[in-house]
Amino acid sequence: MEVSAAKKKSPVIKCRQVLKRYWQLYILLAIPVIYVFIFNYVPMAGIQIAFKRFSAREGIWGGTWVGFDYFTKFFSTYKFWEILRNTLVISSYQVIAHIPLPIILALCINCIRNKAYKKTVQMLSYMPHFISTVVMVSILMQMFNTRSGLIVLIFRSIGIEIGDLFASPSAFPHLFVWSGVWQNAGWGTIIYLAALSSVDPAQHEAAIVDGASRFQRCIYVDLPVIIPTMVILLIMDMGRVMSLGFEKVYLMQNDLNISASEIISTYVYKIGLTGSVDYSYSTAISLFNSVINLILIMLTNVFSKKVSGSGLF
Repeated sequence: MEVSAAKKKSPVIKCRQVLKRYWQLYILLAIPVIYVFIFNYVPMAGIQIAFKRFSAREGIWGGTWVGFDYFTKFFSTYKFWEILRNTLVISSYQVIAHIPLPIILALCINCIRNKAYKKTVQMLSYMPHFISTVVMVSILMQMFNTRSGLIVLIFRSIGIEIGDLFASPSAFPHLFVWSGVWQNAGWGTIIYLAALSSVDPAQHEAAIVDGASRFQRCIYVDLPVIIPTMVILLIMDMGRVMSLGFEKVYLMQNDLNISASEIISTYVYKIGLTGSVDYSYSTAISLFNSVINLILIMLTNVFSKKVSGSGLF
């Protein structure tokens, strides 16, 4: 009986011993956990105002329940299909465009043997990631300025007039997506380079003995190692398809390109914080956005497990 009691208590005793030994690390871990809980989970109580007629005087726990009225209002508005189309088109375009370049860049940098040159290329490639959104949009506006923009002048010098791209709805998705690819490709490369560091050198040596070229080694030795990382990043990107970055779109938006640049994030901002403020309506739209994101990330995870055998969860 004493032995069985000791066995039952052993996991608790072990847990106490671990906590006592590594209590400093658990305190450090508690800081981000508390932060996430306070700023990500506690505010979820406010979701209920999507189903209520919110009143600032009564707070989120007050108000009259209206059910799905605000969702119906959003689905029936004349802007619904345009906003949904713009969000899906730009987000899908962004996901597809962001996948190949970091992988190609990581494979190329991994092939460099000169360490100083390798570090320089890597540093220069990920530096644009630290440019703020406001500065990034300002650079785009200067580069594509119809009078003095560098890109416009280059095309004009070879006899091509590209006009004002910021006033063109058809050009907006390309400006938004490819400027983001340039800005974030280097940062994504770091993740793939970390995955490539786990490649066994013996595999490369065996491939060289078999007469494989550098390109063949990249395809058959390096690429399979980073496929699980690619899958995880794809799942995470799919979970953000509907949550397209608000700041950059809003700064690039104007009256001339709004037919292609009005997305759910900017629409929620205008409904909830500008003009005729309607917190319940904007919360309902945001909740719809989050539900679609959750569905997409679940479907992508199931699909990736069936195809590649790996997933996020």
